[in-house]
Amino acid sequence: MVARPSQSIDAKSKTLTDAEPSEAAPVSQVRIARRELETDSPLESGMHPVLDRIYRSRGVTSADELDLSLGRLLPFSDLSGIDDAVELLRQALAQNKRILFIGDFDADGATSCAVGVRALRAMGASQVSYLVPNRFEFGYGLTPELVAVAAEQQPDILVTVDNGISSHEGVDAANALGIDVLITDHHLPAETLPSAAAIVNPNVAGDVFSSKSIAGVGVIFYVMIALRAKLRAVSWFDPASRAEPNLGELLDFVALGTVADVVSLDRNNRVLVSQGLARIRAGRCHPGIQALLEVGGRELERVTASDLSFAVAPRLNAAGRLDDMALGIECLLSDDAAAAARYAQTLDQLNRERREIEATMRTDAEEILASVLPDESAHVNGLCLFDERWHSGVVGILAGRLKERFNRPTIVFAPDPMGGLKGSARSVKGVHIRDVLDSVASKNPGLIDKFGGHAMAAGVTLAQAKFEAFREAFDAEIANLLDGSTREHLLLSDGALAAPELSCEFAERLRSAGPWGQAFAEPIFDDEFRVQSARRVGSRHIKLRLCVRDGTELDAIAFNALSDDDAEVAVGPFIHAAYRLDVDTFRGNKRLQLIVEHFTSAERPQLRAAR
Repeated sequence: MVARPSQSIDAKSKTLTDAEPSEAAPVSQVRIARRELETDSPLESGMHPVLDRIYRSRGVTSADELDLSLGRLLPFSDLSGIDDAVELLRQALAQNKRILFIGDFDADGATSCAVGVRALRAMGASQVSYLVPNRFEFGYGLTPELVAVAAEQQPDILVTVDNGISSHEGVDAANALGIDVLITDHHLPAETLPSAAAIVNPNVAGDVFSSKSIAGVGVIFYVMIALRAKLRAVSWFDPASRAEPNLGELLDFVALGTVADVVSLDRNNRVLVSQGLARIRAGRCHPGIQALLEVGGRELERVTASDLSFAVAPRLNAAGRLDDMALGIECLLSDDAAAAARYAQTLDQLNRERREIEATMRTDAEEILASVLPDESAHVNGLCLFDERWHSGVVGILAGRLKERFNRPTIVFAPDPMGGLKGSARSVKGVHIRDVLDSVASKNPGLIDKFGGHAMAAGVTLAQAKFEAFREAFDAEIANLLDGSTREHLLLSDGALAAPELSCEFAERLRSAGPWGQAFAEPIFDDEFRVQSARRVGSRHIKLRLCVRDGTELDAIAFNALSDDDAEVAVGPFIHAAYRLDVDTFRGNKRLQLIVEHFTSAERPQLRAAR
């Protein structure tokens, strides 16, 4: 096993990752920096000045961009290949052909399957099913081996969701059997495209659909919208025998898949997520999503995008990581609340098992990194780790944890049950990880067996004997991008808040001002506080009582701010803290609580103006 860390750990700095609050790790060399406004003019008169500042620092240039109604969605006609896809599916419906969805084993793939299957059934298809490759048997995407399994169901059409754009051999195998393939995907394509009957992917060359960051579930949702429009035009629907479906009912799945895949929340994605969240809060979500939220301890009427990220997505993903994603898809397809609850309980148990596996792997990784940190931390640009005991279904989570902790592109490898090594990569801002892998492969022919992904996450497979050569090539490529410099972790803040804004009312206002997520970050503020008290709660958390400049006292909590080696809570009389506002509800009573993302102790405060 080999590890190459990138930075030393600043023991005075504590922070949380945004991956899963309950399992965060400290980030080294954190510096709080204030966000800059990207436009000089206020968005509209009457808007709260803090909200105005938040939106303008995230690139919003007009109040019109805050309209997240369905009418603001980009038109499906902008997607290249959409007409061919729709005609293929229209004929399939008219001729009652067998349609088989080929999914992926993550939350985006599971929700994509649910959207496609439910939509086609609602539009009159009677022979629709799905098949998800078991990651331990077939690996990712439409492989020739998976096509052979799919052929046993005698499908007329294979529809890939959240995969397929790199499945050249699989598509060829399907074509040889006389099976049409419709690819719907959002991952970046190679120079050549598979010879599919139709391809819908906004990232293929020449496509004018402007939301390049749309998730796989968003792509299949758009295909279904376009198909419904076509069927409406040819008088397919009949109120008496075949009612036109309301596809808006599927937006809870679209919201979940979009948030879970951590794609950038551009305006179009915010519309999709906002509309899906509205359905969930109104109690109009599907039983599977409701069951997953309930097992995660979330209240439907107060659900946010972060609840989908932290409570629902990990449980859904656990099926694909440890078992079979069919469990997750069946949960989403179930219309029976009791059955959905049983699936959710099974997924919850799998997620608990995943946590235990990950905890062991993380301990192993920390031991590896600690052994080489003292003399090599300044010379390595990317992390590349492997241990023969690690679980291939959990490497992506560990890569994300280490990326957050060391602020370096990270790839974690485990033995691939199919032979060789399987790696999962996570990247930092400014490093397009899929392009990095492409460059490594181009400069080192034969080094990589397969790779694919997008800017912030990717997968790669290679022979175990080539690991060391790959590690060196990967580090060299990252060095070219980072100029060999050590980059600190910037925690971007929206500034300080005045005392009246430190309230439940303003916290609720921020909650409803989203959705917040990737590239449209939830607001974080920073200020100095007097520490009235600090104590350990649980094994690694710090409960704080803080005093602001006007004397008001507030409760705060810093999750995972302690390590197992910390014998006591060492917090100075004053701290500079970056925090989020949260409303803690207990027995119907609400109180404000600060969620501390990062803090440093200080001997005395250096109080600044609130603005």
